[in-house]
Amino acid sequence: MPLARARRSLESLRNVAKGAVRLAAPPLVLPHALARELFISQLHCRIVDIEAHELRARNEGYYTIASAGHEGNVALGHLTRSTDPALLHYRSGAFFIARARAAVRASGMAQGGDPPGIFELLLSLAASADDPISGGRHKVFGSVPWGIPPQTSTIASHLPKAVGMAVAIDRSAKLRVHTNGTNGIPAAGTVPTTRDSIVICSFGDASLNHSTAQGAINAASWAAYQRVPVPVLFVCEDNGLGVSVRTPPGWVEARMRGMPCVAYIAADGSNLSQAYEATERAVAACRKTRAPVFLHLRCERVWGHAGSDADAEYRAATEVAAAEQRDPVLLTAQSLLEAGAMTSVELLATIDNAVSTTTALSRKASLRPKLRTREAVMDAIAPPSAHGASAEARAETRAETRVLDEARRAGYAAAPADANKPKALAHAIRMGLADLMRKYPEMLMFGEDVAEKGGVYGVTVGLWKTFGAGRVFNTLLDEQTILGFALGASQIGLLPVPEIQFLAYLHNAEDQLRGEAATLSFFSRGQLKNPMVVRIAGLGYQKGFGGHFHNDDSLAVLRDLPGVLVAAPSRGDDAVMMLRTLLAAAKIDGRVCVFVEPIALYHTRDLFSGDGAWSFPFPEQGRAIAVGEVGVYGEGARDLVMFTYANGVPMCLRVARALEEKGIHARVIDLRWIAPLPEDAILRHAYEARAVLVVDECRRSGNVSEGISALLLGAGDAELRAKPFARVTSADSFIPLAEAANLVLVQEAEILEAAQRLAPKEARAARQRDETDAEQLR
Repeated sequence: MPLARARRSLESLRNVAKGAVRLAAPPLVLPHALARELFISQLHCRIVDIEAHELRARNEGYYTIASAGHEGNVALGHLTRSTDPALLHYRSGAFFIARARAAVRASGMAQGGDPPGIFELLLSLAASADDPISGGRHKVFGSVPWGIPPQTSTIASHLPKAVGMAVAIDRSAKLRVHTNGTNGIPAAGTVPTTRDSIVICSFGDASLNHSTAQGAINAASWAAYQRVPVPVLFVCEDNGLGVSVRTPPGWVEARMRGMPCVAYIAADGSNLSQAYEATERAVAACRKTRAPVFLHLRCERVWGHAGSDADAEYRAATEVAAAEQRDPVLLTAQSLLEAGAMTSVELLATIDNAVSTTTALSRKASLRPKLRTREAVMDAIAPPSAHGASAEARAETRAETRVLDEARRAGYAAAPADANKPKALAHAIRMGLADLMRKYPEMLMFGEDVAEKGGVYGVTVGLWKTFGAGRVFNTLLDEQTILGFALGASQIGLLPVPEIQFLAYLHNAEDQLRGEAATLSFFSRGQLKNPMVVRIAGLGYQKGFGGHFHNDDSLAVLRDLPGVLVAAPSRGDDAVMMLRTLLAAAKIDGRVCVFVEPIALYHTRDLFSGDGAWSFPFPEQGRAIAVGEVGVYGEGARDLVMFTYANGVPMCLRVARALEEKGIHARVIDLRWIAPLPEDAILRHAYEARAVLVVDECRRSGNVSEGISALLLGAGDAELRAKPFARVTSADSFIPLAEAANLVLVQEAEILEAAQRLAPKEARAARQRDETDAEQLR
C-alpha cells in the first residue's frame, strides 16, 4: 500500500504535466527562473521519497519516513546559507536538496554532473558506509560543508541545542573568540558560522507540545526579553498530525502568538510563492534583529507517517484524497504551467530526467559497501579507548598523548601565592577552574546560581567578577536549557563547562547527554563533536542537608553512555589535575566529559578529627592525571585491596588504619575514573592482592561495583576468580532525611566488617607460608 501510493504520486505528477489533471493551484508570483529552481529541488525530493519505498520493497533500503507534503521548506533551504546551522526535522528533504544546490552555486563550482544532495540521500537510505555524514549508522539529513548537523535523537531534543547555538554565535563574537578556523575553513569538529549567522530549527506540530520544545522556546523568549541576542528561526511544519494524534486546528498559532519577544510569521507551505515570501521575511527579521522568530508553515501529510503506517485506520479516504489534492509538488507544477514558466513538454522532460537520474544513482548507492564489523560501527564513538591497556601503553597511544600534552601545555597562570597552603576540595576546584578560564579564552561557565552567588556551595564564588558576565553567567532554572546551551556552544567552537546543581537534577535533562551529546560524533562519523565538561555536584553523606534530591547516590545513568568520560575526584589536588585532563580531552578530541564532585567532601579538611590530612596544596602548573590513572594508597600492602572512589576513599583509608592495628595490610585504590573504568589498573592490583573488596557508595544495582565484579569474573583467570571477593554498597533505596540517611548509605563499620571477613584467614595463612619459607631458607 505505501509503495502503491508513492507510485501514484509520480503518476499524478505526470498527469498534471500532460494536462490530464488540472488542480486549483495558487497563482505564481515568483520570478520564473527562481520558481523553476525551487520546483526542481521539490521534485528531486519527491522522487527520492518514492525511491526510498522502492528500495525498501527490494530490501535494499531501510528508511521510509518521507518528506511528501512538506516540500514548502524548499524556500528555507534556498534562502539560508551554509553558515546558518540547520537542525532539521525528518521531513526536510527539499530543504536539504535546496541547501546543497545553493551551497554548490555559492562555491562557484561547476553545475555539471549529478544534482547535489541526491546521491548523499540515497547512500543514507541504503545504509552505506560511504554515506558522507553518518557512514551507514542512520538515515539523517546532515552535511558538514553545508552546515547541517545530523539530528537523530528523541522528539524535540534538538531545540535546546538550537537556542544554545544561537546565543553562542553572538556571544563568541562579543568575546572576540575565534571559533571557526581560518580562511573560511571551519575548525575540526565545528559547524561553520559567521557573525551574522542565524540558526534554523525545524520540527512538527506534535513536537511543539513536548516539554522539551516548550522549555527551549521559553528559554529563547526569556533571553530575548533581557535583550540577549538569540538569532534562532523556529520552523514548525504543521501537517495537523503526530503519527495518528491530531493537533487541534488553530492550536499552533494560538500557542505562539502570545510568546514574548518571539515574532510569529505564518504561511501555507503548499503555496510556493506564499511560503517563499514568508520565509524570506522570517530569515531577514531573524538575521537583522538577532531575536527569535517562529515560522509556522502549514503542510499536508500526503502519505502515512512512515512506510509501515496504515493511516487508513485513522484517516478517512476523503481526507487522504484532499491531502493529495493539496500536494505542494503537484500544485507547484500546476502553477508553473499556468504562469507559462514551463511548458508541458519541458515539465514532462524534467520529471523523466529526475526519475532516470535518481534511479541510476539509487542502483549505484545500493551497491556501495556497508558496515561489516563491530569495530567499524564503533569507530566514530570517540577517540580510541585505551582503558584496557597499561598506563605505559596508554601514554603511547596517540589520542592519550595529545590529551596529556594539552593538559600539561603552557598557558596556565603563574601559581597563586598561597599555592602551598593546603586546600579543601571546593577551594581547589575554584582555583583550578580559574586557571583553566585563563588558559582557554573560549571556555564558558554557566548554570543555576553560578555567577554572583558562586553556586550553592560557593565553588564558583568570585569567578563572575574575575572573568565577567560574558563568560560566567546564570541560566534560568531548567537543566535541559543548561545542557542545550552547552551543546550548541560547543558545536560552534566554544568550550562550555555547565554546572548541574545536584546529581538528581540531571535526570530532568539526561537525554541532552544521552540522545544528543553522546551521539553526535557517532552519527557524523566523528566529523562533528560536542566538547564539554559537565560539572555535577552529587553523591551522598551531606550533613544537615537531606532528601534524595540533594543526596543522589547513583551514577548508573552516566556509566552506560558510549564515549562519555565520567570522573569523580576524592581530594582537591586530584580534582584540579583531573579537570586539566578533561578540558584537554574536550578541546583536543571533542570529548563529552562529566565531572561528579562529591558534595560531602567540598569542605572536608580532616581524614581523622583535627589532623588536616584531607586538604592538599594546589598542584604545580601543568601537572595532570591521565585518564585511567588511579590513586594508590599502601602500594606494598597485599593482604587486601579495596577499590573505591569519591567519599569511599577517606572512608576506606580510615578502615585501612583500623585493619593495620589488627595486623592486616590493606591497599586502597581510588578509581578516579568511573567510565570507562580503569580496567588494567583494577586487574593489576587485584592480581597482586590476596583478597578483593569493592566499596561502592552508590546503590547496589547498576553502579561501579557491578562493573568491577563483571571485570574480575570475566578476566578468564582461575587464580583471580579464586581470590576471596566481596562488595559493600549502599542499599537500593532513595536517601531519606537526616540521620536516617545513614541507614541506607554504606558505613565504615560495614566496610571494616567485610574486610575482616575477607582478609584475616587469608592474611594469616599467607604470613604462615612466608614464615615457613623463611625458616626453610635459614
